[in-house]
Amino acid sequence: MNLFRRPDYRSDATQFIDQLKAQRPQLEAKQREGRSLLWEKSIDRSLASELKAGQIAQKPYVYQTSPKEQAGD
Repeated sequence: MNLFRRPDYRSDATQFIDQLKAQRPQLEAKQREGRSLLWEKSIDRSLASELKAGQIAQKPYVYQTSPKEQAGD
C-alpha cells in the first residue's frame, strides 16, 4: 500500500476544467482548431535547407573580441 496515494483527490483546477468541458462539449474541438492555426504548418523543406546552408557559425563566446579588433593596434 502506498502511503502517499490520494485516489479521490482532484484539484480545483481539474474540477473546473472538467466542469467547463461538460458544459461546453465543443470547447476541445475549438482548442484543436486554434492550435492548428499557430502550430500545424506545412514546412517548405527546400527553403529550410537553403536557410540552414546560409547560416554562419557563431563564436563560442559572442562578446570575445578578435585580435584584429583590440584597441591600440
